[in-house]
Amino acid sequence: MSEDTIRLVTIGRILRRRWRLLATLAVVGALVGYGASVVFPPRYTTSASVLLPGQWEERELLTQVDVATSSTVVDRAAAQLGWPGVSGAELRDRVSAKAADGNIIKISGTAETPERAQRLSDQVAKEFVTFAARIAGGSTDPEAATAPETLRKKVEETNRRITDLAEAADPGQTVESVQARTALERLRTSLEEAMEKLDQADPANTVAGLVVMGPATRPAGEAPPTRIHLIVAGALLFFLFAVIGHLVAARMNRRLRTEPEIAAALGSALLGTVDVPDEPRAHRPQDRGPRASIRRLLGIDTRWDIPAPQRSVDEAGRRIRYRRVCARIRAQLPAPWRLLVVIPDGDEIARRAADQLVAEAEGDPLLRVVEVSVDRPMVPDRDTESGALVVLSAGSRTAQELAGIAEACADGGHEVVGIVVAGTVRARETRSAGPPPDDATPAPALRGHSTGGSA
Repeated sequence: MSEDTIRLVTIGRILRRRWRLLATLAVVGALVGYGASVVFPPRYTTSASVLLPGQWEERELLTQVDVATSSTVVDRAAAQLGWPGVSGAELRDRVSAKAADGNIIKISGTAETPERAQRLSDQVAKEFVTFAARIAGGSTDPEAATAPETLRKKVEETNRRITDLAEAADPGQTVESVQARTALERLRTSLEEAMEKLDQADPANTVAGLVVMGPATRPAGEAPPTRIHLIVAGALLFFLFAVIGHLVAARMNRRLRTEPEIAAALGSALLGTVDVPDEPRAHRPQDRGPRASIRRLLGIDTRWDIPAPQRSVDEAGRRIRYRRVCARIRAQLPAPWRLLVVIPDGDEIARRAADQLVAEAEGDPLLRVVEVSVDRPMVPDRDTESGALVVLSAGSRTAQELAGIAEACADGGHEVVGIVVAGTVRARETRSAGPPPDDATPAPALRGHSTGGSA
């Protein structure tokens, strides 16, 4: 697993080098969102407001919210609406209620059309007010519901009787008459206070005052998520998943990037690093076909997780690096200098570096280039070569794959005498180096074939 810190520059590199793939995935996500909007029909939502007069505590309001969405209220609303195939259980998923400021309960209904959403909200609000009034007295018995009114009438009749008794009492100023009138007035006051306390303690007086604040407004637009929401959400999700997938792949990347790691995996010494001009990748015969065309179209035929190539000094500087590698080979091996140049199959940078190395060697040393498959590496048996030279690009292979190449070289009787690591650079438009000498005729690269890899 790579321990490199994921920075904004990494995300920027993904956007620059994988923009065609990301754009394609975003379009696919938008199509998936559009398909979801077709499968799930649009919904419309509206609300009806019910006013609760008087003083209410928060827990009492929450109780009324639960009553508004109870199965009894919704089932009665479903029975009154009479929609074919729509039961109360289905409507319970479409009805919601919440307590708003000012002792107001908003009852929301969701349906397939604006007209149905309006009717649903209004009907549920109406049934809620009716049901709350019926259960306010704790009983649905009509006689029990009229008992407070009967008691109130009896109290009024008693008050009138007290007035009559007070007027019939001795109008004189005797002690007995004054005491009788005072006792009657106290009785009247006590009855009035008792009725006021009864009215205040009776919840029916408050709940019976629930008022529906007009019909629900007919919705003018769809309820979220709309078709546009689903399309945008699908595109964003696919885009984000693609970026996260690239980051996870980079985090899990086990390819070796540094020269010491590569040398340790192959068990040999590093002879040098060489530069290859960054050029458009040539389409090789094995890169043809529908799958390869799609990879090139989406821009996934090249790696994105390598840093941008630095600017090269000039062509002469690049050729000096190759000549120094050839000089180290001659200094390290006894004459005649013959080497098998092994490059991993599919490593285009290494292949171009090997061709340039052969051209700069000019037959001294004599190099024979073979490409070896990393899945099942197989190196030709030793002939006249003094060893094997492995050329590869940094960050292209894992330690296990390089160990397999080293074992294949050992099985073929070749000792890995050195490693050359190739990297890409941006070539200048104008070259400072002059033309090559007239007597410098590049030697052709000797190509060999190895089982399990293309040559």
